[in-house]
Amino acid sequence: MSAQERVFNETLLSVENISLSFGAVKAISDVSFDIKKGEIRAIIGPNGAGKTSMLNCINGFYHPQLGQMVYKGAVRKQMKPHETAANGVARTFQNVALFRGMTTLDNIMTGRNLKINKWKTWLLAAAIFVGPTRDEERVHRAFVEEIIKFLEIEAIRKTPVGRLPYGLQKRVELGRALAAEPELLLLDEPMAGMNLEEKQDMCRFILDVNDEFGTTIALIEHDMGVVMDISDRVVVLDHGSKIADGTPDEVKKNQDVIDAYLGVPH
Repeated sequence: MSAQERVFNETLLSVENISLSFGAVKAISDVSFDIKKGEIRAIIGPNGAGKTSMLNCINGFYHPQLGQMVYKGAVRKQMKPHETAANGVARTFQNVALFRGMTTLDNIMTGRNLKINKWKTWLLAAAIFVGPTRDEERVHRAFVEEIIKFLEIEAIRKTPVGRLPYGLQKRVELGRALAAEPELLLLDEPMAGMNLEEKQDMCRFILDVNDEFGTTIALIEHDMGVVMDISDRVVVLDHGSKIADGTPDEVKKNQDVIDAYLGVPH
């Protein structure tokens, strides 16, 4: 079954009339859309359209002046990033944000912090290493090792990420987000700066995360071939406003989208 034939009924996140301003600059103007549980939802638009600002509102980096988010049926207002993470939201960033001096394994391990902190941080656990703490450490490490295997990066598990090529750094960042076991995964331009082979690999991993883990994904991406191939639905922003929302086929034929972003029918 192709992405565009899949049917989703349960709403995981509802973005309701969100407006965000920085002084006199309006980043987002009265935008509404929803994300269904289990789907891959793309957010596209020209540079400066408000896409990353929208992700920042969803995971609590920004607090919109108007509107609200409804996540898993509950209204969320003024939540901080660590609170959204504790509620099952994880993300990657447009610019890779890893600990460059730490290994691949240790970087991905940091994605377990919210779960490990129910007892102690994993660094403290490694220092004490006794009784239940030791068992907990083993469970988290085993989980991270499974992510490393899933992403096919076993060969670089002990390599400092600062020594890795860009494409592998993006894969490690994805692994760190997956370590949090998110229900909603936000990906900000996951294929930016990649060559064709790296893009194909990342597409495969995104589809596998969605299919095998059941993770709902919202992604920002400029590669329209990728967007049209892997997305279930697409919302299009321009100058902070929503100009289209629908399936990839519907969006790529929308004249407003063609005029504002695509330029020609895709």
